[in-house]
Amino acid sequence: MGDDSEWMKLPIDQKCEHKVWKARLNGYEEALKLFQRIEDEKSPEWGKYLGLLKKFVTDSNAVAQLKGLEAALAYVENAHLAGKTSGEVVSGVVSKVFNQPKARAKELGSDICLMYIEIERAEVVQDELIKGLDNKNPKIVVTCIETLRKALSEFGSKIITLKPVVKVLPKQFESREKAVRDEAKLLSVEIYKWIRDALRPPLQGINSVQLKELEEEWVKLPTTAPKQSRFLRSQQALKAKFEQQQAAGGDEADGDDDDEPAPQVDPYELLEPVEILSKLPKDFYDKIEAKKWQERKEALEALETLAKNPKLENGDYGDLVRALKKVIGKDANVMLVTLAAKCLAGLAAGLRKKFGTYAGHVVPTILEKFKEKKPQVVQALQEAIDAVFLTTTLQNISEDVLGVMDNKNPSIKQQASLFLARSFRHCTQATLPKSMLKAFCPAFLKQVNDSAPEVRDAAYEALGTAMKVVGEKAVNPFLADLDKLKLDKVSYIFLCFSLFLQSGGPPKKGKSASALSAKGKKVPETKEFIETELSIEVCEEKSAAVLPASCMQLLDSANWKERLASMEEFQKAVEQMDKNEMPCQALVRMLAKKPGWKETNFQVMQMKLHIVGLIAQKGSFSKTSAFVVLDGLVDKIGDVKCGGKAKEGLTATAEACSLPWTAEQVVSMVFAQKNPKNQAETLNWLSNAMKEFGFTGINVKGFINNVKTALGATNPAVRTAAITLLGVMYLYMGAPLRMFFEDEKPALLKQIDDEFEKMQGQSPPAAFRGTKKGGAEEDGEEADEQEEDGGGAPDIMDLLPRSDVSDKITQDMVDKMADKNWKIRKEGLDEVAAVISEAKFIQPSIGELPMALKGRLNDSNKILDIGSISANIIYRCLCQQTLTILQQISLGMPIITVLGDSKTNVRAAAMTTLQAWVEQTGMKDWLEGEDLSEELKRENPFLRQEVLGWLAEKLPTMRTVPSDLMLCVPYLFICLEDRNGDVRKKAQDALPTFMMHLGYEKMLKATGKLKPASKEPVSALLEKARAVMPAKPAPPPGKAGAAKSSSGGAPASKSGWLGVLGKKAPVTKVKDEEDRSGVIFILVPNGKEQRIKEEKGLKVLKWNFQTPRDEYVDQLKTQMSTCFARWLQDELFHASDFQRQVKAIGVMGERMEDELEGTVSCLDLILKWFTLRFFETNSTVLMKVLEYLKQLFPTLSRENYHLNEYEASSFIPYLILKVGESKDVVRKDVRAILTMLCKVYPASKVFPFLMDGTKSKNSKQRAECLEELGCLIENYGMNVCQPTPAKSLKEIAVHIGDRDNSVRNAALNTVVAVYNVCGDQVYKLIGNLSEKEMSMLEERVKRSAKKTPAAAPPPNRQAAERERLQREHPSNPNATFMRKPAQQPQEEVPNKLNQARAQNAEREHSHPSIPKEFQLDLDMIENDHTRVSELPDLVQHKLEELLEPIMMPEPKIRSVSPHFDDLHNSTASTINFVISQVASGDINTSIQALAQIDEVLRQEDKAEAMSGHIDQFLIATFMQLRLIYNTHMADDRLDKKDIFKLYSCIIGNMLSLFSMESLAREASMGVLKDLMHGLITLMLDARVEDIEDGQQLIRSVNLLVVRVLEKSDQTNILSALLVLLQDSLTTSSGSPMFAELVMKCLWRMIRFLPETINSINLDRILLDVHNFMKVFPKEKLKQLKSDVPHRTLKTLLHTLCKLTGAKILDHMSMIENRNESELEAHLRRVVKHSGNFSGMKSDRGTEKGQDDRMSKAKVSDILSEIFKKIGSKENTKEGLTELYEYKQKYSDADLEPFLRNTSQFFQSYVERGLRMIESEREGKGRIQPSMIPQHGLDSGSVPLNGEEMKPAVYYERLKILRQRQGLENNSRGDSGPTRPITSLLSKPSVASSTDMLQSKLSQLKESRESHFQQEQSHSHSPTRSSSPAANLDDLKKRLERIKSNRQ
Repeated sequence: MGDDSEWMKLPIDQKCEHKVWKARLNGYEEALKLFQRIEDEKSPEWGKYLGLLKKFVTDSNAVAQLKGLEAALAYVENAHLAGKTSGEVVSGVVSKVFNQPKARAKELGSDICLMYIEIERAEVVQDELIKGLDNKNPKIVVTCIETLRKALSEFGSKIITLKPVVKVLPKQFESREKAVRDEAKLLSVEIYKWIRDALRPPLQGINSVQLKELEEEWVKLPTTAPKQSRFLRSQQALKAKFEQQQAAGGDEADGDDDDEPAPQVDPYELLEPVEILSKLPKDFYDKIEAKKWQERKEALEALETLAKNPKLENGDYGDLVRALKKVIGKDANVMLVTLAAKCLAGLAAGLRKKFGTYAGHVVPTILEKFKEKKPQVVQALQEAIDAVFLTTTLQNISEDVLGVMDNKNPSIKQQASLFLARSFRHCTQATLPKSMLKAFCPAFLKQVNDSAPEVRDAAYEALGTAMKVVGEKAVNPFLADLDKLKLDKVSYIFLCFSLFLQSGGPPKKGKSASALSAKGKKVPETKEFIETELSIEVCEEKSAAVLPASCMQLLDSANWKERLASMEEFQKAVEQMDKNEMPCQALVRMLAKKPGWKETNFQVMQMKLHIVGLIAQKGSFSKTSAFVVLDGLVDKIGDVKCGGKAKEGLTATAEACSLPWTAEQVVSMVFAQKNPKNQAETLNWLSNAMKEFGFTGINVKGFINNVKTALGATNPAVRTAAITLLGVMYLYMGAPLRMFFEDEKPALLKQIDDEFEKMQGQSPPAAFRGTKKGGAEEDGEEADEQEEDGGGAPDIMDLLPRSDVSDKITQDMVDKMADKNWKIRKEGLDEVAAVISEAKFIQPSIGELPMALKGRLNDSNKILDIGSISANIIYRCLCQQTLTILQQISLGMPIITVLGDSKTNVRAAAMTTLQAWVEQTGMKDWLEGEDLSEELKRENPFLRQEVLGWLAEKLPTMRTVPSDLMLCVPYLFICLEDRNGDVRKKAQDALPTFMMHLGYEKMLKATGKLKPASKEPVSALLEKARAVMPAKPAPPPGKAGAAKSSSGGAPASKSGWLGVLGKKAPVTKVKDEEDRSGVIFILVPNGKEQRIKEEKGLKVLKWNFQTPRDEYVDQLKTQMSTCFARWLQDELFHASDFQRQVKAIGVMGERMEDELEGTVSCLDLILKWFTLRFFETNSTVLMKVLEYLKQLFPTLSRENYHLNEYEASSFIPYLILKVGESKDVVRKDVRAILTMLCKVYPASKVFPFLMDGTKSKNSKQRAECLEELGCLIENYGMNVCQPTPAKSLKEIAVHIGDRDNSVRNAALNTVVAVYNVCGDQVYKLIGNLSEKEMSMLEERVKRSAKKTPAAAPPPNRQAAERERLQREHPSNPNATFMRKPAQQPQEEVPNKLNQARAQNAEREHSHPSIPKEFQLDLDMIENDHTRVSELPDLVQHKLEELLEPIMMPEPKIRSVSPHFDDLHNSTASTINFVISQVASGDINTSIQALAQIDEVLRQEDKAEAMSGHIDQFLIATFMQLRLIYNTHMADDRLDKKDIFKLYSCIIGNMLSLFSMESLAREASMGVLKDLMHGLITLMLDARVEDIEDGQQLIRSVNLLVVRVLEKSDQTNILSALLVLLQDSLTTSSGSPMFAELVMKCLWRMIRFLPETINSINLDRILLDVHNFMKVFPKEKLKQLKSDVPHRTLKTLLHTLCKLTGAKILDHMSMIENRNESELEAHLRRVVKHSGNFSGMKSDRGTEKGQDDRMSKAKVSDILSEIFKKIGSKENTKEGLTELYEYKQKYSDADLEPFLRNTSQFFQSYVERGLRMIESEREGKGRIQPSMIPQHGLDSGSVPLNGEEMKPAVYYERLKILRQRQGLENNSRGDSGPTRPITSLLSKPSVASSTDMLQSKLSQLKESRESHFQQEQSHSHSPTRSSSPAANLDDLKKRLERIKSNRQ
């Protein structure tokens, strides 16, 4: 205590340096309190501690040091003198604090450093921290990096200088400590936020794995620039501003900080310069002057390597530049010129401005060298001169450039102009002054008139670029002498460059269109929940407080079941949490913790995604939290199992954070990926989300850009999803949406139009998500206002991005429009029209344009229709909603005045404008006042007829009119007696419409003012009009309020154009519905009969024409006017908008049932109108017509209505014209309609029309008519043949000799259909045919006879078959029209086919797009027990079944169920049959076969049926590829589209096959070799590019090759590629690109060897390499033109050695005379150099010349272990594998001692297991003929492998099953000798699939011959025969017996 009392009396400063630690601790505590009490920062008290502060932080006692750090922090924060101590204190913190184990100490040390930065000592702190990075203690390094990261994050890149930090950053990535590397990674991410891509070059040297991880992290960062959050003492004003923004909610922070933009960091400044002059070769200057070009090349290549450094040290480069200049200017070798130019570009880029002194020396030389025409030289020179320009100014090199502008060589002039154009882009108005333009422009103008077009184009580009840089005003004076055409070209370049800059440049400041639209509207304020990002430690603490401890512990468990249990606890905890207590960000960060979104177990992942949705729904979920989960949700949205939960999570996130923001983030993330499934599903989710959330706030422009990206995707699912999304957007945006896609391809635009058409007439669903919770009272207050505003929906037009054209509509344009010269006025109008047309939507700021246009509407000059142009401009303004109401009123009546123009086109333009005007504002404004009556007062017949016609059209649509309409009545009466007939007619038409509003009495009273001579005729016309006066449209039910508001004079039209559209549009729609609510067909008694009578009496034109003339159309209009609603007729005959016609047809379809009587009464007119549409090219209208007809005829059939002759003759011939349409969908619909037509019109009367159709010149029409004739005969018999069967069939038979293949097939099929009805009588009916035609017919009849069913199907089956035939169209030309249904089985036996059919039926509902003709007929396979599965005549052998040993068993206990045998035979034979058709020479047959196989492959439950047929299928496929390559592609008669379709089917099948690894691995080496040969040949076929979408086809093949490489058996594919490479190098005639592509495939295989090495049989690969090296020894390989084969082989061997080490030498057992092999010597060298050869050299020396053998004791131990594994259930497969590998390695090993005491079953089991392993590893390779014994053995003793082995394997399985059922003899003595196990391990030889096929056929032939020789000595026995020939003979007899029994 005495000691304590001594130091306690000391002053504070002395206590702080006392030797007793307690004294110092007490001193620090008191000092801390003192520092916090002192208010004056300049108090003298601070000076006492100035020298002690370093001791505060470096105290040797940890407890005292902690308190000292707190005191030091308070001192630095409050003392004015603290800055003086920064160096020593920070140094002490780094060395003595950052190495402390306590986290609190490190945190305080870091805070002290940050506080020094805050008091303006950033440089000192940064220097000390960077020095700390060199410390040997990794703890110090980690904390220094972390402090730097915090400083950068808080203070930003303006305060923290990044250059020294970036300089030392790569070194930290090389640290041994993981913590240092991880912290360096975090610092790199933080730096990237501030300087973006400038960080990439300095980090290019780090490890590729680390760089990839950084790239992944960088992608996740937000695109918005970070902001400074902590400020220096000198930045207090900025700090206050920042705090104010935060308090305001952070919304304004985005735009208000723009006054101080973040400095752009140049990556060049972050790099360290490299000194290269000293690194040049010593003999560089000698070599570059050498006579041999190879030496000059070596020197330049050395320099090029050095010049590639991005930043070079300054030095004297004069000699080097002069040497390069000499090479460029004088060297005759263009390759060296290219190299020298690249070196020069590298020097200029590396030195930048320091190279400027040399620029003047090299520019003239480069420009002169542009005379070279080789593209690679020109490109290198362009890069060089562009790099040189950046080091100097345009003024410095202008004389040199001008000197070559007059050069005689056009290439030099062209490149000089292009160089200037590129240079101008880097200039500004300051760096490109008028003086420079004055020098350059005359030269450009001279080149504009040059004879060479490339020189002219270059000059145009230079002038256009200069115009954009300095402005039009500066350049236009120089262009005064240019004619208009050339000036337009310059302007075009100018506009293109402007658009380029706009698309790439930053957006303009100012309010967006959506902001403008919101002005004046009451928008509910939304307060966004803002949350700062929490560290992982804080998140763990917060999560631990609300989650169970066990849950936190098991989150990252290695056991998935524990993780699942943890998720369940997590979910329960979240469900029970209160919203205010839920730490959302902490919880989602725990979910994202490793393994996070990379979770491999789908159950855990599903629950994790579900929890995300719960948290988003229940808690206060911020955008910060959303950023954590969105990446995972997007990544899993395309997952089959987790996609649904991911979509739920996205929906919940959208509810919490708003759909617009969520959608924008999600779309940007998903399109940053390359997963088409995720992209498609994301777009589908968006489509649904828009319907649920509504369209409010959606960024239309951003969405449209993403949709365009999706529309260009190669994956069809992504394109389909994008089109669906467009359809949903169309519901909200309407027709303006299409304007954004007018530039798309026509085919894509048609799909978009079809989708829009589906949505027409639909209203967007009410949003039920995203609404504010707890805002009921607010909603109630605003309900009325929202009702008026169209349901509260946003103004969609306001969402569209608008262009500001105010700067483009210049005063000069306006002045031109008022010029006295009509040409100048015309020019001004053209300029304005171009500006407005170019901008799809424009802002209303158009200045004085409206008044200028008004003056031009009645221009005195009519020569060039200036009024028409003006009207069109106004029309565009109206459509783009640009004109305000005041502008409209000022322009309105002058538009009506234009209607009096004598030119038709001017009046048409004015009327179009007027119509658009009325659609936007309504009619009432036009009828108010005296303006309209004053216009009618003008005695202008054109004006009167146009205005009266317009009023007659519009007045019937109005419920009320202003009283001012009465002012027009006197002039209406005058028009009734006008001299012009058209005026009188229009006045008479308008009279009833005036009367419906004003009343008869009122108008009759108005006649009192007429002259007596006029009063009587006008009164008579009034009486007549009274009879036809239309009724006023009644208000729709439930809309009384709307009607009331609309009668008030349309107040919406008073508030300004931009604000009213959203309110006005619904009212317009209501009006349209009211006007069209009446009946559409008017029942006229006996109207149809009268029309028939008139046509028979020739009073009207008969409806018979080749093409419809105008008089037919006019006649139809007249006839329809009496019985069609007026509006419907107008829509049907709308001249310009086909969509109106589509809508009208839709209305007719909707009201068909309701107005069926009216439809029938007008049926002849409807059908006639449809015939007119058949002559048009608009496919949208045509498809709508066909859709209506498919609805019409069944309806008429139900009503038992039958067409009369008048209706049929005016419709059916024109319908048959469309059966020859080029589009399949149209032909299919027409065929279906023809089938329906036979129900309302006799088939016998349809028959003659079809016969007439067969005489068409259109081959498709002839073929389709013939097929339809066949259908009629099959369905209705011979009675339909009119006038007589004989005459009809003779005409049909003529087409058997047609030139077109499809017509011939259709004619043959029709005759076959007759044969099926009347048998051999058909030959009498068809008359005489040529011998060739008769043979074709007999062959077709013979084939069809085999397929005729034994009994006719029941009637109900026939009806069902007909219904099916109406829906499908048989495409097989060898088949008849109707597929004959199989007879119903006696009893249904449940089997696998029933299951397959049931599954297929379910799949049909989910995949309705699969055509039935491409499906296997499982009914036929299963139920047809009357016959064996038949094969076509072309297929003679079923090799798979013939090679399988089959015998007739003796039934012992019970008969085997026929089910198994039938199933096997029918399925296998069907697959064999279909595969045989794949290689057919007929394209359609092959396509159909491929389609059937594709359906099997796409269904997992059926795909396994292809197992065992893979090689057979692949052989047929590449045979078809070879056939296409050699035959089809060379045949000009074939349609290339058919060839493309066949290619597509083949590639689609292959992709499906090689997506299933189990099937892909069955492909043998030889087959893969031939397949790869065919695919690579296809990729190199130049003819494919000529086919439409040929590039797409080549990309698909490329994808297929990658799939084959990945999914095939790795040994087989690697071996196949080696053999293929050997063949390609041996053959000199092949393309060099072929070998290059093979080597690319090999390189890809080599890259993945680390993953696949364990599955590769190295012995086989080394044998192939050995064979390759025998053909191509090292010397011969080096003699090849390219060294790539040599490098490929070396890389392969090096990789194998690297992966296996010295063990590679143990895998050469299959190589004979291995000591003589060049391969072994090479491998030994590689192993030795790699360091893996140590300890083996001496062993190899002693073992040379001997086999690698083990001691007997070791062998015994190894084999004992192997057989133990085989005997155990768990390890039996592993044991068999080890035994097989052992036998491969030691082929002479004796297994007999180990098998001697085992059971026969065990021996058989081992034998079968080894055989299966051999099959998997060795593939389908053929054994050497020398290994096959000459004498006959049973199949067990024949050493089978590959495909020949498979039947034996299945036979062994069958034998076991038969023994169990009592069908096999138990005695094994008769079965022949057991096949020895060692015979399975024979070495395979390389064989192609063609060799295998020939081998099978030769073995089949030999077996048959041996059978005939041994037939006498061998009798039939139930046991197995001893020879394969006998087995084949048994099979043959068995098949014959079955056939004879069933006939």
